[in-house]
Order: sequence, then structure tokens, then C-alpha cells
Amino acid sequence: MLAARLFHRHQSGPWLVWLHGLLGDSTEWLPIINQLKDYPSLALDLPGHGQSVNISCTGFAPVSSLINATLAQYQIEDYYLIGYSLGGRLAMYHACYSRPSGLKGLIIEGGNVGLTDLSEKRQRSINDHYWAERFRHQTFSQVLDDWYRQAVFSQLNDQQRQQLIALRSHNNPQAIADMLEATSLAHQPFMADKLQRIDCPLLYLCGEHDQKFRRLAQQYALPMDLIPEAGHNAHQASPNAFADAIHQFLSHCG
Repeated sequence: MLAARLFHRHQSGPWLVWLHGLLGDSTEWLPIINQLKDYPSLALDLPGHGQSVNISCTGFAPVSSLINATLAQYQIEDYYLIGYSLGGRLAMYHACYSRPSGLKGLIIEGGNVGLTDLSEKRQRSINDHYWAERFRHQTFSQVLDDWYRQAVFSQLNDQQRQQLIALRSHNNPQAIADMLEATSLAHQPFMADKLQRIDCPLLYLCGEHDQKFRRLAQQYALPMDLIPEAGHNAHQASPNAFADAIHQFLSHCG
């Protein structure tokens, strides 16, 4: 099972289960979880991250199995799944392919639904291998600096970038590289069609300035809510607005 942190565990009702992005861990959700105290929460450390650093995986299906095992360990039967970036992609896979009977709703923040073009998949595989090799063999802080200069993080200023680098520097670069390749977008099935037919409530959250993922949500007609004054990492940039959006979604789900 995956390492996990439990919050507000004595509250009744469905649980909120949180999946972080690449280089993150369960603690990054704390500012949001602390504003949703009416719900019990389980924040997971994905393989190769946080207290799950020594857990490895070979792809999406094994991670989904680990999520199921962890939920069973904590006897969680009814839950909402919330995932950011890589965590969002894993959450979508879990919802679309594991057919979990207890899933009450799905909240995705900046998660890619997958690629259909084979040349795009090949290019993504090459790109992810490039970054994985850099994580394995180069100075971690320098690779992190370059990582957070990618176009998707263009809204970060220098201070925000340095804060993220400091926050992520505790990671094991070898484990990050392995997870990056195992869960590459090149290996992910295309899921937009399945999401459009999913039989539980779905919310796609996106930073106002995250143009790439705004276009993606619009392209596939996913039910989207914009987080003001935020880029790709909206829950970190605007935790109050992010928590409000989740609260509204949950209240409409009943």
C-alpha cells in the first residue's frame, strides 16, 4: 500500500482522496484540506515520492492497484478522488479503468487526457526519457530549475520558482526519474471519450492563466471551473479559491 496521511478522520460521509503531481507529496494539499474540515481526507504519497519513495511501479495499472489496496487498508468505501497533473492523470485512469464502485466524484486539476497521435507519443517518450536521464545523472537543483522553466510553468516568477526548487529538493532524483518514465504520457491511454461518459460527477479545475489545459478542457467539453490568478499549479497559487471550487462541487453532489 501507499504511504498516506489522514485528516479529519472522525467526520462522516465520503472521503476526499488526494493525489499530488510529479515531485510533490501528500503535504502539498494541507492548505486545501484544512479548509475542508467537514470531510475526512486521505492524502497519498505516490510511488517514488514522500514516504512512498521506496515503492516503485511499472505503469498506470499498478498505481491504480496500489490506490485500491490503500483504500481497502483504511476501510474507505465511498470517496471523491482529487488529482493534480500526474496525480490527475492517475486519478482519471483509476476512474476509467478500475471501475471503482465507491467512487462518488472525480476532480482533476491540470491533468492531460492522453494523446492519440503516434508521432506525438513517440516525441513525448523521447522528451520524458531526456528529463529522466537528467534527473538521474545531473545536479538535481539545476535540473529542477530547468524543469520549472518549461512553458507550462511560465506564470512562475523567479521567487516562486526558487521556492518550488527548495520545496522539491528533498526528493530522490532516481525515484523521480523512474516514476516519470513509468507514467509517461506516451504510455497513458486516451481517456477523453471515457471521461465524457463517466457515471460519476466530474470537475476539471484549471488555472486562469494555464492556457494549455484550458484549451484541452474546452476541446473535449469537460466541465471546467477556472481558478483566478493562477497558472498550472492552481492549488498552490490560489488555495482559497481552489478550496471554494471543491466545496461548491461537493455541495452540488449532495
